[in-house]
Order: sequence, then C-alpha cells, then structure tokens
Amino acid sequence: MTTAAPSRKLTLDDIADQRAYEREREEFRARMIAVKRLRRVAIGDIMTIMFENRDTMRLQIQEMVRVEKVLTDEGVLEELKAYNPMIPEPGQLCATLFLELTSEDQVREWLPKLAGLENSISLQLSDGTMVPGTIDAQHAAGLTRDDVTAAVHYLTFNFTPAQVEVFATGAVSVVCSQPNYLKQTELADTTRTELLTDLRP
Repeated sequence: MTTAAPSRKLTLDDIADQRAYEREREEFRARMIAVKRLRRVAIGDIMTIMFENRDTMRLQIQEMVRVEKVLTDEGVLEELKAYNPMIPEPGQLCATLFLELTSEDQVREWLPKLAGLENSISLQLSDGTMVPGTIDAQHAAGLTRDDVTAAVHYLTFNFTPAQVEVFATGAVSVVCSQPNYLKQTELADTTRTELLTDLRP
C-alpha cells in the first residue's frame, strides 16, 4: 500500500520568527535571487511570468511578516492562507503574471487593451498540446470589470502525468493569445529542468 506524498504547503513551523529570520535573511535572499532568475520568464516587453514554489512563497511570507511586523501566530496564519495556494502540488505549476508598466500612460493604455488577459496564458508542449492557465475563484472575484485587466494575476497550470513527461522531453513555450498582445517565449532548458521539480513528486 502506498502512502500519499506529504503536502508541500507551508505551516507555522516553516516561518521563522523575526530575530531568527534576520540571521538567515541575507543568505536566504541571495539564494532565492538565483532561484527566481531560473523561474522568471519575459513574455514580450511588458509582461513577465514568475513560476512560484515553496521557497519563493516562504520568502514572500517572511518578507511580508518582516515589513508588517507581524508578531502573532494569527497574523502569520493569514499570510499562509493568502500565499499557500501558490505553492504547486505534483502535476501543477503555479505562477504570478506581472504587467511591467512603469508609467501612468502605460497603465492607461495597456490595462484596457489587455482585458481578458487572465484567460489568455497557456503552456505549449512539444507535441502541440496547450496547457491553459486557470485562475482561482477568489482571484476571479477580484476582477470586477470586463473591460480592463489587473497588473498582477495568479495562474495555475494542471498537467496530466503524460503531459508532464512531454514537458520533460521537449521544448515548452509560454503563449499569450490575448488579441492585442500575441506573444510566445520558449523556456530555457535550465528553466524547464527547474520546473520539473514542481511537476514531479
């Protein structure tokens, strides 16, 4: 009889208190910069997708707790509730999609032009299969207007076991099919190898 693999989600025990985090922060952040470099992919000039994992989410929570001076278990639990959904389980990739808009003019131009963006991102495998990114109900509820998009989106890509093996053996591209931003970026081999650590148990 096989037992289920342990969940990758973070718990209170995984989040260091502030003094302990200050001791590890410099080394941890330096290590995570290198990890994030592998996991961040530019899609054209104004869009970036960041594939998240347990460590990137731990960094996010630790930094939020540090900045907001959260000292209670209840406060940390709120951060865990917000960020744990972005930690992929085997067979999943989770990603944050950013619009890199640096001026008010760009915001006014692009947020309406990219309406529906959250439903326009897929991963194309070497056999032509498209694995669509989906948004969770909570994120969808926050998108209150159909004629404009948000600058940040949270996406999950769900793979079958067969699709994971295709991902492992051939080129993979991130595809944006939004009519005003038709872009495609092939993942570097180093990125694809890194992401296999999410997809496989």
